[in-house]
Amino acid sequence: MQNLIIYNCKSLYVILEEISSDLNFKINFVNDENSLNKKITELKNCLIISSKKLLDVNNTLVLYDLPIKVSKLIEKINTEFLKLQYNNQSEIKLNNYIINLNSREILAKSKKIKLTEKEIRTIIYLSKAQKPVDINELQKKVWSYQNEIETHTVETHIYRLRKKILDTFNDNKFIVSEKTGYRIK
Repeated sequence: MQNLIIYNCKSLYVILEEISSDLNFKINFVNDENSLNKKITELKNCLIISSKKLLDVNNTLVLYDLPIKVSKLIEKINTEFLKLQYNNQSEIKLNNYIINLNSREILAKSKKIKLTEKEIRTIIYLSKAQKPVDINELQKKVWSYQNEIETHTVETHIYRLRKKILDTFNDNKFIVSEKTGYRIK
């Protein structure tokens, strides 16, 4: 469920509440910063509407051009929800890292590394596995190779990926090698 938080604009809340049965989102109203922060923490998927830019608050739609037609406002809200959904689907949080699937980057501590498509697929596959993944399974699932092929592609890619992460983030435990395969720690 998508949640709209209207911050400090009671008249807008009243208007949208009247037509809420025709909207695809739940409407919430808060009038102070403490309530806003609490509501943001409570609601996972939310968009905030405000008449001014809020510091340290993401997902805010600021209404500079008032008055505005309700139909135009709802169109803007729906567009912002689509953007949020797209961004949420494109980012994967993994330990202390964020993987951005759109830009093909891994980020942490204001540093980032460009990743190849295979590196992303490898990280995602390893992160979803509940156990260490052996080379044959990675060859089949990530590279679409058959078992009979003798290759060191997987080992080479993982070695290079681990080196990138070590060099940039000083992390030599992101992908660990065990007797039974590789896993994300």
